[in-house]
Amino acid sequence: MIVTIDGPAGAGKSTIARALARRLGFRFLDTGAMYRAVALAAIRRGHDWNDPQQLVELARGLDLEVTEDSVTIDGQDVTQAVRTAEVTAATHYAADNPGVRAHLVELQRRAAGSDNLVTEGRDQGTVVFPQAECKIYLTASPEERARRRASDLAAQGEPASVEEVLRSQSQRDQRDASRAVGPMVAAHDAVEVPTDGLAAEQVLDNLEALVRRRMTERGRN
Repeated sequence: MIVTIDGPAGAGKSTIARALARRLGFRFLDTGAMYRAVALAAIRRGHDWNDPQQLVELARGLDLEVTEDSVTIDGQDVTQAVRTAEVTAATHYAADNPGVRAHLVELQRRAAGSDNLVTEGRDQGTVVFPQAECKIYLTASPEERARRRASDLAAQGEPASVEEVLRSQSQRDQRDASRAVGPMVAAHDAVEVPTDGLAAEQVLDNLEALVRRRMTERGRN
């Protein structure tokens, strides 16, 4: 069974998806980390952002591995490095590049195999796994998402005001929703789950109940 969790930045997708996978005994796939990894590799190699084809070639040449708990590029652990504000600001170059997206979508489908999987991103239920049996669109108000992101950055030693994060987030939301390939949009058969005012455990409980109902409906226990 494939469970997709899509939604905007700061909605809590990665944290919730990882925890949900553990509860269900499913594998977890963090697709956002894949785009971040490509951006990080480009930054480290002094990539010219005005050369999109070069970025495609870079992505195709990377030995990229994303597991439940780690991200490696060419054998080097970059799990923490891909979460910096610098990488966040540059990730849209990878995410908006059709050639990079096509390559990473193929990697994501290959990584899924035939396993039970919880996968999160922007286009998992619409583009990557349109056949998924349970699709969730996780969201929250812009202000709530900005507060969460500012808190995360502070914990990483990169403090930023909520106002700064909100401005950057608004630009990112617009890019994500308007890109020509794999735009951020809820699948027509996704269940929208607002998370404002809810603790992570409450969201997790709600999603676990939703997935287990789907499993029962399809005769999976």
